[in-house]
Amino acid sequence: MDDWLKDSDEVEASWVTVDLAIFTLRDGRLMVLLIDRGLEPFLGRPALPGGYVQKNETLREGALRELREEAGIDGGLLHLQQLGAYGDPGRDPRGRVVTVAYLALGPDLPVPVGGTDAEHAYWAPVEELERDATRLAFDHFKILAEALEEVRRKLEHTPVATAFCGADFTLSELRTVYEVVWSQPLDPSNFRRKVLSTTGFVEPTGEQRTPSTGRPAALYRRGNAGVLSPPLLRAGGQPA
Repeated sequence: MDDWLKDSDEVEASWVTVDLAIFTLRDGRLMVLLIDRGLEPFLGRPALPGGYVQKNETLREGALRELREEAGIDGGLLHLQQLGAYGDPGRDPRGRVVTVAYLALGPDLPVPVGGTDAEHAYWAPVEELERDATRLAFDHFKILAEALEEVRRKLEHTPVATAFCGADFTLSELRTVYEVVWSQPLDPSNFRRKVLSTTGFVEPTGEQRTPSTGRPAALYRRGNAGVLSPPLLRAGGQPA
């Protein structure tokens, strides 16, 4: 046995969990999915949905299962990507727990239904959580903050903003995604010019949507680009 494993007092059992930062737009606000914990530790405190990875499942499978069990949402319909691992000592009072966080995005997702160890599942406004770093259980505020910055960054460099839209969308709806996620207004004409001049960002469907008031608007769908060139930067942003 290796020397570093000989002293059992220095070897601490550890567990692996998955946590999910799931964002959607509802009523013109950026929302994140939270649960109120139904078990200790942090009984009754809001937290990101998640839980232990089972023996015979991958990390992604565990994330999808937890999403289904705790919130009744089919994660297979979402943009889902691994965000990072969080394993600081003391992050979980039950012992050494390493969590792998996932970031998920979806368009106007439904009202969730709590289950398993979730007493209640609901959408919470991100802007309110950003003002209270102590509200969430565990280190979930840190995960939320890093997930949010990752979303804002990806909007600059990839077409992921379309994940917040339906299959077909107007440029006004796409602009709203940027304005809400970045928390800054955008000039409609400049935005339209930049989007349409970026190869592969969107493609026209040939259809129009007629609002209750105003003129019909052309519909678009996501194009085939994996990255935006040039990037669509936030105010004060710098090219990568």
